Amino acid sequence: MRNKGGSDRTDDFILGILRQDSRASNTDIARKVAISESAVRRRIANLVSSGRIRRFTIEVDDREISSAITWVSVNPAVPTRQVTEKLKGIAGVEVIYETAGQFDIAALVKGPNIVAVNATIEGIRRVEGVISTNTTMVLNTIR
Repeated sequence: MRNKGGSDRTDDFILGILRQDSRASNTDIARKVAISESAVRRRIANLVSSGRIRRFTIEVDDREISSAITWVSVNPAVPTRQVTEKLKGIAGVEVIYETAGQFDIAALVKGPNIVAVNATIEGIRRVEGVISTNTTMVLNTIR
């Protein structure tokens, strides 16, 4: 049965497997889903072409890395999307979320040490349209 995104339960199951281990082979996925390897390959290709899968990434052990979450308020006269586009170009900005509530943007910032994280946050503060920031240092990541 297809859901509103155009995929079906098999696609959702494949996505679940890939979320747990993006390196899972098509053969392993096929065995778990009980379809052929070529069907898995075709379904993954369709998920990519439809935009449901936007990219494949890796997760690294970053316990020795400093990180912070920086909440950003944007001037109402400046489109939030314009600010997020500028934030994407700042070294150390890993992930950007447009949010609702007190702040307009949450940016995950990472660097080899606190000095680098602070430099990234200073870069965020200099972006045209940013009126304030509030930063929380990350002490531990639990996955």
